[in-house]
Amino acid sequence: MKAAQYYLALIVLLALASYGAFAYDPSPLQDFCVAINDTSKTSGVFVNGKFCKDPMLANANDFFYGGLKEGDTSGSLGSMVTPVSVTQILGLNTMGISLARIDFAPYGLNPPHTHPRATEIIVVIEGTLQVGFVTSNPENRLFTKVLNKGDVFVFPIGLIHFQQNVGKSKAVVIAGLSSQNPGVITIANAVFKSNPPISADILAKAFQVNKSVIKTLQN
Repeated sequence: MKAAQYYLALIVLLALASYGAFAYDPSPLQDFCVAINDTSKTSGVFVNGKFCKDPMLANANDFFYGGLKEGDTSGSLGSMVTPVSVTQILGLNTMGISLARIDFAPYGLNPPHTHPRATEIIVVIEGTLQVGFVTSNPENRLFTKVLNKGDVFVFPIGLIHFQQNVGKSKAVVIAGLSSQNPGVITIANAVFKSNPPISADILAKAFQVNKSVIKTLQN
Protein backbone atom coordinates (compact mmCIF):
# COMPACT_ATOMS: atom_id res chain seq x y z
CA MET A 1 0.00 0.00 0.00
CA LYS A 2 1.34 3.42 -0.95
CA ALA A 3 2.15 5.83 1.85
CA ALA A 4 -0.73 8.16 0.94
CA GLN A 5 -3.21 5.27 0.98
CA TYR A 6 -1.80 4.03 4.29
CA TYR A 7 -2.32 7.37 6.02
CA LEU A 8 -5.75 7.79 4.42
CA ALA A 9 -6.71 4.44 5.94
CA LEU A 10 -5.55 5.68 9.34
CA ILE A 11 -7.58 8.88 9.05
CA VAL A 12 -10.73 7.01 8.02
CA LEU A 13 -10.20 4.45 10.79
CA LEU A 14 -9.85 7.14 13.44
CA ALA A 15 -12.93 8.95 12.18
CA LEU A 16 -15.00 5.77 12.33
CA ALA A 17 -13.71 4.83 15.76
CA SER A 18 -14.44 8.29 17.16
CA TYR A 19 -18.02 8.34 15.83
CA GLY A 20 -19.37 6.59 18.92
CA ALA A 21 -16.53 7.35 21.28
CA PHE A 22 -18.25 10.00 23.35
CA ALA A 23 -20.89 7.51 24.44
CA TYR A 24 -18.26 6.04 26.76
CA ASP A 25 -15.54 8.60 27.54
CA PRO A 26 -16.82 11.98 28.78
CA SER A 27 -17.22 14.65 26.11
CA PRO A 28 -14.65 17.43 26.54
CA LEU A 29 -15.78 20.94 27.42
CA GLN A 30 -12.53 22.53 26.28
CA ASP A 31 -10.25 22.32 23.25
CA PHE A 32 -7.95 19.84 24.99
CA CYS A 33 -6.80 18.68 28.40
CA VAL A 34 -3.21 17.45 28.06
CA ALA A 35 -2.57 14.91 30.81
CA ILE A 36 0.20 15.21 33.37
CA ASN A 37 1.71 11.94 34.56
CA ASP A 38 2.43 13.23 38.05
CA THR A 39 0.58 11.23 40.70
CA SER A 40 2.09 13.35 43.48
CA LYS A 41 0.21 16.41 42.28
CA THR A 42 -2.48 17.47 44.76
CA SER A 43 -4.16 20.38 42.96
CA GLY A 44 -5.36 21.30 39.51
CA VAL A 45 -8.08 20.22 37.08
CA PHE A 46 -8.61 16.44 37.28
CA VAL A 47 -10.32 14.88 34.22
CA ASN A 48 -10.62 11.19 33.27
CA GLY A 49 -8.17 10.18 35.95
CA LYS A 50 -5.53 12.67 34.83
CA PHE A 51 -4.45 16.13 35.93
CA CYS A 52 -4.46 18.65 33.09
CA LYS A 53 -1.50 20.73 32.00
CA ASP A 54 -1.95 24.48 31.83
CA PRO A 55 -3.14 24.86 28.20
CA MET A 56 -0.76 27.79 27.71
CA LEU A 57 2.13 25.38 28.33
CA ALA A 58 0.93 22.75 25.81
CA ASN A 59 2.96 22.16 22.67
CA ALA A 60 2.88 20.04 19.53
CA ASN A 61 4.78 17.18 21.18
CA ASP A 62 1.85 16.67 23.56
CA PHE A 63 -0.15 15.49 20.53
CA PHE A 64 2.58 13.43 18.86
CA TYR A 65 3.91 9.88 19.06
CA GLY A 66 6.73 8.61 16.86
CA GLY A 67 6.82 5.01 18.03
CA LEU A 68 4.32 3.25 15.76
CA LYS A 69 7.02 1.05 14.26
CA GLU A 70 7.05 -2.63 13.31
CA GLY A 71 6.75 -4.76 16.43
CA ASP A 72 8.90 -7.72 17.49
CA THR A 73 6.91 -10.89 16.67
CA SER A 74 9.54 -13.40 17.82
CA GLY A 75 7.66 -14.26 21.03
CA SER A 76 5.69 -17.43 21.65
CA LEU A 77 2.44 -15.98 20.26
CA GLY A 78 4.04 -14.57 17.13
CA SER A 79 2.39 -11.17 17.52
CA MET A 80 3.09 -7.76 18.99
CA VAL A 81 0.61 -5.01 19.88
CA THR A 82 1.95 -1.44 19.88
CA PRO A 83 -0.65 0.76 21.62
CA VAL A 84 -1.12 4.48 21.17
CA SER A 85 -3.33 5.50 24.09
CA VAL A 86 -3.28 8.39 26.54
CA THR A 87 -0.12 6.87 28.03
CA GLN A 88 1.74 7.45 24.74
CA ILE A 89 0.01 10.71 23.68
CA LEU A 90 -0.88 12.83 26.70
CA GLY A 91 -3.00 15.08 24.50
CA LEU A 92 -5.46 12.20 23.97
CA ASN A 93 -6.87 12.88 27.43
CA THR A 94 -10.67 13.52 27.10
CA MET A 95 -10.55 12.79 23.34
CA GLY A 96 -12.24 9.40 23.66
CA ILE A 97 -10.05 7.63 21.10
CA SER A 98 -6.85 5.62 20.74
CA LEU A 99 -5.28 3.18 18.32
CA ALA A 100 -2.84 0.31 18.08
CA ARG A 101 -0.64 -1.36 15.52
CA ILE A 102 -0.63 -5.16 15.59
CA ASP A 103 2.16 -7.08 13.84
CA PHE A 104 1.92 -10.81 13.15
CA ALA A 105 4.53 -13.36 12.17
CA PRO A 106 3.25 -16.14 9.88
CA TYR A 107 0.47 -17.92 11.83
CA GLY A 108 0.94 -15.51 14.75
CA LEU A 109 -1.96 -15.00 17.16
CA ASN A 110 -3.39 -12.09 19.11
CA PRO A 111 -5.12 -14.35 21.66
CA PRO A 112 -8.71 -14.05 22.93
CA HIS A 113 -9.09 -10.83 24.93
CA THR A 114 -11.51 -8.01 25.68
CA HIS A 115 -11.39 -4.22 25.89
CA PRO A 116 -13.72 -3.33 28.79
CA ARG A 117 -14.03 0.33 27.80
CA ALA A 118 -13.94 0.34 23.99
CA THR A 119 -15.34 -0.85 20.71
CA GLU A 120 -12.51 -1.78 18.33
CA ILE A 121 -12.37 -1.38 14.55
CA ILE A 122 -9.48 -2.77 12.51
CA VAL A 123 -8.18 -2.39 8.97
CA VAL A 124 -5.80 -4.94 7.48
CA ILE A 125 -2.76 -3.18 6.02
CA GLU A 126 -0.93 -6.33 5.00
CA GLY A 127 -1.55 -10.09 5.03
CA THR A 128 -4.51 -12.40 5.66
CA LEU A 129 -6.16 -12.80 9.06
CA GLN A 130 -8.90 -14.85 10.61
CA VAL A 131 -10.74 -12.74 13.17
CA GLY A 132 -13.73 -13.29 15.39
CA PHE A 133 -15.70 -12.38 18.49
CA VAL A 134 -18.07 -14.25 20.80
CA THR A 135 -21.38 -12.86 22.05
CA SER A 136 -22.35 -12.82 25.72
CA ASN A 137 -24.21 -15.54 27.64
CA PRO A 138 -26.26 -17.56 27.05
CA GLU A 139 -25.83 -17.67 23.27
CA ASN A 140 -22.02 -17.39 23.06
CA ARG A 141 -22.28 -17.15 19.26
CA LEU A 142 -19.02 -16.94 17.32
CA PHE A 143 -18.81 -14.39 14.51
CA THR A 144 -15.68 -15.08 12.46
CA LYS A 145 -14.33 -14.07 9.07
CA VAL A 146 -11.13 -14.19 7.02
CA LEU A 147 -9.84 -10.72 6.18
CA ASN A 148 -7.47 -9.60 3.46
CA LYS A 149 -5.59 -6.38 2.74
CA GLY A 150 -7.94 -3.41 2.91
CA ASP A 151 -10.72 -5.24 4.78
CA VAL A 152 -12.31 -3.72 7.88
CA PHE A 153 -13.93 -5.50 10.86
CA VAL A 154 -15.56 -4.33 14.11
CA PHE A 155 -15.39 -5.93 17.57
CA PRO A 156 -18.23 -4.73 19.88
CA ILE A 157 -17.28 -3.24 23.22
CA GLY A 158 -16.41 -5.72 25.97
CA LEU A 159 -16.77 -8.90 23.89
CA ILE A 160 -14.03 -11.55 23.69
CA HIS A 161 -12.27 -11.40 20.33
CA PHE A 162 -9.10 -12.55 18.56
CA GLN A 163 -7.01 -12.21 15.40
CA GLN A 164 -4.73 -14.80 13.81
CA ASN A 165 -2.48 -14.58 10.78
CA VAL A 166 -3.47 -17.50 8.54
CA GLY A 167 -0.93 -16.70 5.84
CA LYS A 168 2.67 -17.67 5.21
CA SER A 169 3.91 -14.07 5.31
CA LYS A 170 3.72 -11.33 7.94
CA ALA A 171 0.53 -9.38 8.57
CA VAL A 172 -0.14 -5.88 9.88
CA VAL A 173 -3.33 -4.41 11.33
CA ILE A 174 -4.20 -0.90 12.50
CA ALA A 175 -6.88 -0.81 15.21
CA GLY A 176 -8.96 2.17 16.32
CA LEU A 177 -10.59 2.10 19.78
CA SER A 178 -13.37 4.27 21.17
CA SER A 179 -11.60 5.19 24.41
CA GLN A 180 -8.45 7.07 25.34
CA ASN A 181 -7.63 4.13 27.64
CA PRO A 182 -9.53 1.05 26.41
CA GLY A 183 -7.89 -1.46 28.73
CA VAL A 184 -7.20 -5.07 27.79
CA ILE A 185 -7.99 -8.35 29.53
CA THR A 186 -6.25 -11.37 28.00
CA ILE A 187 -8.50 -14.27 28.94
CA ALA A 188 -5.84 -16.95 29.49
CA ASN A 189 -3.69 -14.61 31.60
CA ALA A 190 -6.60 -13.38 33.70
CA VAL A 191 -7.82 -16.91 34.45
CA PHE A 192 -4.58 -18.86 34.78
CA LYS A 193 -1.97 -16.22 35.71
CA SER A 194 -3.80 -14.10 38.28
CA ASN A 195 -1.82 -12.94 41.32
CA PRO A 196 -2.53 -14.57 43.71
CA PRO A 197 -3.79 -17.56 41.71
CA ILE A 198 -7.47 -18.43 41.51
CA SER A 199 -8.08 -21.63 43.43
CA ALA A 200 -7.47 -24.74 41.30
CA ASP A 201 -10.63 -26.22 42.84
CA ILE A 202 -12.68 -23.31 41.51
CA LEU A 203 -11.18 -23.48 38.04
CA ALA A 204 -11.43 -27.27 37.86
CA LYS A 205 -15.15 -27.07 38.57
CA ALA A 206 -15.66 -24.13 36.20
CA PHE A 207 -13.91 -25.87 33.29
CA GLN A 208 -15.09 -29.36 34.29
CA VAL A 209 -11.57 -30.84 34.17
CA ASN A 210 -9.26 -32.54 36.63
CA LYS A 211 -7.46 -30.22 39.05
CA SER A 212 -4.11 -31.45 37.77
CA VAL A 213 -4.94 -29.96 34.36
CA ILE A 214 -5.55 -26.59 35.97
CA LYS A 215 -2.29 -26.70 37.89
CA THR A 216 -0.43 -27.54 34.68
CA LEU A 217 -1.97 -24.53 32.97
CA GLN A 218 -1.21 -22.25 35.92
CA ASN A 219 2.41 -23.35 35.82
